[in-house]
Amino acid sequence: MLRSLYSGVSGLKSLQTDLDVVANNIANVNTVGYKASRVIFQDLISQTVSNATAPTTTSGGINSEQVGLGTKVGSIDTITTNGSPESTNSSLDFYINGNGYFAVQEGSGTSAKTYYTRVGAFERDSDGNLVSTSDGLKVLGWSGTPTAYTGSNTVTTTGTPSTINVPDEVNGNEYSAGSLAIDSNGLITATYGSQKYVLGKLAFATFTNPQGLQKVGDSDFEASANSGTATYSVAGDNGVGTLVSGELEMSNVDLSTEFTNMIIANRAYQANAKVITTSDDILQVLTNLKQS
Repeated sequence: MLRSLYSGVSGLKSLQTDLDVVANNIANVNTVGYKASRVIFQDLISQTVSNATAPTTTSGGINSEQVGLGTKVGSIDTITTNGSPESTNSSLDFYINGNGYFAVQEGSGTSAKTYYTRVGAFERDSDGNLVSTSDGLKVLGWSGTPTAYTGSNTVTTTGTPSTINVPDEVNGNEYSAGSLAIDSNGLITATYGSQKYVLGKLAFATFTNPQGLQKVGDSDFEASANSGTATYSVAGDNGVGTLVSGELEMSNVDLSTEFTNMIIANRAYQANAKVITTSDDILQVLTNLKQS
């Protein structure tokens, strides 16, 4: 059977994956915190028709002769560049102006699962927990006994971060609705009665290879064998940016790039399909020779 036939088929399969990735990027152009993907192609093995020969005293060397056997998808990478901030005017919406991810937790105890996200849309749920508004996962950070805000408060940020609770009352004073706030350094405060209290500090995760994070839906990621484990720190440390209140990070999909990629993939798909039909025509000619 003709090698070109199988090469064309491999091209169709690979380009279909490319179109799938491009389509998903375009579908998520308005998805908050979404990170675009791209496809990297690799050639398949080549069949060696003749080996290379070294030069001699009387003649020059001869290169090897090889025929390629098609293409394959080498990798599907995540592009981790920051998306543009979009103003929301909500005091509990946050944009990370730099690197790092918010850490959120699903479940509790030994069954708890930690995910990472760039979506900083938070709220206080009915149990007082600080949660992500998009999926209800609990936001992680460091907290302790509420202390009166002085403007120079410090929060112990060592050890594994845990969920953050905004209690209904502190020292007999009830929580003042709508007073929950987080500053640019991740310091969490709320007002009880007439006194402002420090409740904790947000934790941010960084990774040796953030491109190795795996998408799990809802604009969340989980660590993989190639991303490395999460290193937790506070805003402004370890490469983590500061927080910008009242803004959310939009998708980093570039529509002009995606439409260009779609056109290229479409033309390449048509060309590979033409290779298959041309190979079929050649086989038909051979069949006709036998019949004649």
